[in-house]
Amino acid sequence: MATFNFELVSPERVLFSGDVDAVVLPATEGDMTVLAGHAPVMTALKTGFLVVTSTPGNGRRVLIRGGFADINQNGLTVLAERALPEEELTQDILDQEILTAEMHYDATNEPAARQAAESAIAQLREAKAALNF
Repeated sequence: MATFNFELVSPERVLFSGDVDAVVLPATEGDMTVLAGHAPVMTALKTGFLVVTSTPGNGRRVLIRGGFADINQNGLTVLAERALPEEELTQDILDQEILTAEMHYDATNEPAARQAAESAIAQLREAKAALNF
């Protein structure tokens, strides 16, 4: 299987940089799998798990909160507003992320912002359940 260059960057740090087989993105229009040779596209990302596969049958999950992905001839770059590798996630961190999203929901009357916050809360609760917290 052909590989491509992938970089995952959050404001705090570069979480991943290297060649991968595939990346599954939580795009706002629905989950999207990127493979080598993917057509160039930019997409917004929602809260959810990004899955990086660098060796067959071995995926690494990272919980991201928003951002965007740029797919071009050089590979894939993801700029995440917030990114937490699965191995760093704890119940306390997820509870804090949910609380922050709930505060964003309560702090706005703008329908689009409320819908985004509501979606983030649901995705974070789903992540918490997926991790058995």
